[in-house]
Order: sequence, then structure tokens, then C-alpha cells
Amino acid sequence: MTTVEEIKAAISKLSLSDRAEVAKALHGWTDDEWDLQMKRDAESGKFDAILKEVDAEIDAGSLRDLP
Repeated sequence: MTTVEEIKAAISKLSLSDRAEVAKALHGWTDDEWDLQMKRDAESGKFDAILKEVDAEIDAGSLRDLP
């Protein structure tokens, strides 16, 4: 296994927040105001209702792929 393959394998095992940290380090970007607002909204629970709705649709088997 090459180093690149090992890195890819390791990244696939990381949590979403750790992957975001790696991506940030590799790309050198910082969150803009929209990203920061999305994080604040998610942390405050603003998306909880819609996420529950999506989970219910998944459980019911009624979630459709985008066209």
C-alpha cells in the first residue's frame, strides 16, 4: 500500500469534523459567514425538525433520489 492509499484509508475512518479539519488544512480555506451561520444553526437545533422528517421518510422508504 502506498502512502497516498494509507492516507486515504485513514481519512475514510475519521469523523466528519476531523475530515473537515484535514480538508481545511489541505485547502487552506477558512469558513465564511455562510459556513459559520450554518454551524450556529445546526448547533442551536434549527435543523432538528427537518432532520427528523428526513429520517422518517428514510425509515418509511419514501425518500426519493434527486432528479
